[in-house]
Amino acid sequence: MKLTISMKWIICSVLAGIIVGLAASLFYYSMNTVTGLRLNHPWLLYLLPFSGLFIVWMYHLMHLYKDTGTNNVISAIHSEEKLPLQLAPLIFFGTSITHLFGGSAGREGAALQLGGSIGNYLGQLFRFDKKDQKVMIMCGMSAAFSALFGTPMAAAFFSMEVVSVGVIYYVALLPCVISALIAHFIAIYFGFHPELFLLAAIPDFGLRPAVTIIILALLCVLVSAVFCKILHLTSHGFQKIFANPYLRVFIGGCLVVLMTLLVGSRDYNGTGITIIEKALANQVVPGAFLLKMIFTAVTLGSGFKGGEVVPSLFVGSTFGCLCGQFLGFSPALCAAVGMTSVFCGVTNCPIASLLISFELFGYDGMPYFLLAIAFSYMFSGYCGLYDSQKIMYSKYHTRYINKKAH
Repeated sequence: MKLTISMKWIICSVLAGIIVGLAASLFYYSMNTVTGLRLNHPWLLYLLPFSGLFIVWMYHLMHLYKDTGTNNVISAIHSEEKLPLQLAPLIFFGTSITHLFGGSAGREGAALQLGGSIGNYLGQLFRFDKKDQKVMIMCGMSAAFSALFGTPMAAAFFSMEVVSVGVIYYVALLPCVISALIAHFIAIYFGFHPELFLLAAIPDFGLRPAVTIIILALLCVLVSAVFCKILHLTSHGFQKIFANPYLRVFIGGCLVVLMTLLVGSRDYNGTGITIIEKALANQVVPGAFLLKMIFTAVTLGSGFKGGEVVPSLFVGSTFGCLCGQFLGFSPALCAAVGMTSVFCGVTNCPIASLLISFELFGYDGMPYFLLAIAFSYMFSGYCGLYDSQKIMYSKYHTRYINKKAH
């Protein structure tokens, strides 16, 4: 019986890894292509408001009127809510269009929706019951995240950890690991290499560096809370002021264009990976982290498509670098610690945050990442990017609370 169940999950996770890996690799290629086009043709930015109209029309054409992004995927695991297959092509094209014309968003959050919808469809295709379908959704999420970001360890645990804080769905461990690894190697086969950041001259760990990192982690907690609040308030504000989704997205696109012209820089359009690299090289513009929050909030809150993961890494790296310069302690290391601390603060996923720090920066800075993530998780409270995420157990007491993140 156990062997039969194990073989079932091995076969299904291999299939999910292959299908989602291919889809995510195509998505990766699309993102690279549209980003290159945007950089080579700056005038595309002025078409952003009109591209938003097309995105809304696509979703309405498929009868998806209330898309809540990654919350859709988390809700499908928590409850009996349906996760339609048409979400996969919609988020694929919607995110590509957003990036082509200069919206500020990430790609990994979109990948979670892409992988989750494909995984859910495979679960239905195999005639799994509702519980096993949820495992397939997590399989798809892990595969897409792994293929797109190149961090299979973090990807495997993130999908199991993000749904219910305090409870990890270990039944999904083997399927998520297999699908994440297969999707990762498929992406590498097609020439999409993972993001790796080298940290030179990591300071020796000691009492003074530990205290500095704790201070940084606590500051990152405040930044992650502000980021979550800005995203939520902007989204609710847009919906309240502009009930018509076409008007909402058009106004949002106009605001992004206007803000870009006022700032006088294109650094806050797209994902901002190049700015993350600069922050890790001790180059940062004061206030860059705040501007990225605002650009991302307006983009996603008005109805454009994309993810929140890379923007959170942008915010964390630029804020961490700035703090490192101010504190006089290794700005590059502080940028790396800021990335993972803010990521932990907004996702409530300490294990995935620790693993992603190892996969991106190596193990030499382990004590710093471990300490910062622990403080970030403890003091970030119950705020988070995803309203559908449930906090099952208290962060402060051995108590079952079962409340939603806010």
